[in-house]
Amino acid sequence: MELLAAVSLPGGPGQLADLLGQPRHRGRDPAGDVALAVGPRHGRLEVGQVHGGRTYSHAVTEDREYRQTPFAPPPGALDLLLVRHGASMPWMPGRDFTLRDGHGDPELSPAGLEQADKVAERLATEGVDAIYVTTLRRTQQTAEPLARRTGIEPRVEADLREVFLGEWEGGLLRQMAADQDPLFLRVMREQRWELVPGAEPRTDFGGRLRRGVERIAAEHAGGRVLVFSHGAAIGEILAQATGSEPFAFVGADNTSISRLVPPDLGERWVALSLDQLEGLTLDGVGRGAVTHQDQLGGAGWPDVGALAERTRRRHGRRV
Repeated sequence: MELLAAVSLPGGPGQLADLLGQPRHRGRDPAGDVALAVGPRHGRLEVGQVHGGRTYSHAVTEDREYRQTPFAPPPGALDLLLVRHGASMPWMPGRDFTLRDGHGDPELSPAGLEQADKVAERLATEGVDAIYVTTLRRTQQTAEPLARRTGIEPRVEADLREVFLGEWEGGLLRQMAADQDPLFLRVMREQRWELVPGAEPRTDFGGRLRRGVERIAAEHAGGRVLVFSHGAAIGEILAQATGSEPFAFVGADNTSISRLVPPDLGERWVALSLDQLEGLTLDGVGRGAVTHQDQLGGAGWPDVGALAERTRRRHGRRV
C-alpha cells in the first residue's frame, strides 16, 4: 500500500477501530503507538495500521471517482481526417469538363478557392503528419493552401478518387440530378451507382477505397493523416466504417471534415465524427455549429441527410 499519510495513535488498534467505525478486535488492545497508512486499493481508499510487525487494513467508505475520458486512438492506429474538396466550377450543356482518366476534372470555383483557404486555416495547427489528394485537380487545389501553411507536400492516392460514372461523366450527372431524371431517382432509391451505363460497380469502388485507406494506415501507423477526397468516396468509406447502407453518408458538404480510425488491417473501423463544418472542433466539441448533410451537386438531389437518419434508425446505430 502506498503511504500517503501517517499519524500516531496512543490508543492503539482500538482507537483506530473507533475512528473507522469498525468493531474493536476481541481481546486486549496492544499498547503503544500505531502508524496509519492511507492509500488506494482495489478502487477504494484504505487505511492500514502497522503494529508488532503485522498490518491491518480497513476500507474507507468513500469510493474513488471514475470520469469519462475523450476517445484516444489505440496505440499504432491511424487518425484519418477525410475532407471533401471545395466547390467546383458549374457545368453547362455542351461545355463538358475536361476528363482525366475518364473522370470529369473541373477546377474549383471562386467559392471553392475561398473554402480551401478557410479549411487550411482551421487545420493548420492540427498536427497533421501527411496530406493526400486524389488524381483530380479539385482535391489538389483544395489542399494547396494547407500545404503552403504546413510545408507538407501532398501525395497522390489514386484509389481514393471519385466514383466513375460512365456515360454521366464530364458534368452530365448534375443535369440528371437537377431534372430529377427517372434513372437518377432509381440510382438514389436503390443506392447503386452501377445503374448508370458504364459506371463503376460498388464492389470495385468500395474495394479500391478500402485498399487506399489501408495503405495509408500501414504507412502512417500512429500518425494523423489528412485526405482530400470526394463526396461519394467519403460516403462509401463512412458507410463501410459504420455498417450503414451504401448511400447513408453520400452528400458531405464541400470542405467538411469526417474523422475515422482504422485500428488495424482487417479490423473494425471507428467513425468518430461525420461531416463537421466550420465552428466544430476536431474533438467534437461544438462552438455553435452542427453537422449537416447538404444536397450533393446542387438543386434537385434528394434529402440525403434524411436518408442517413433513416438508415441509422433502421440499423439501431448511433454514429
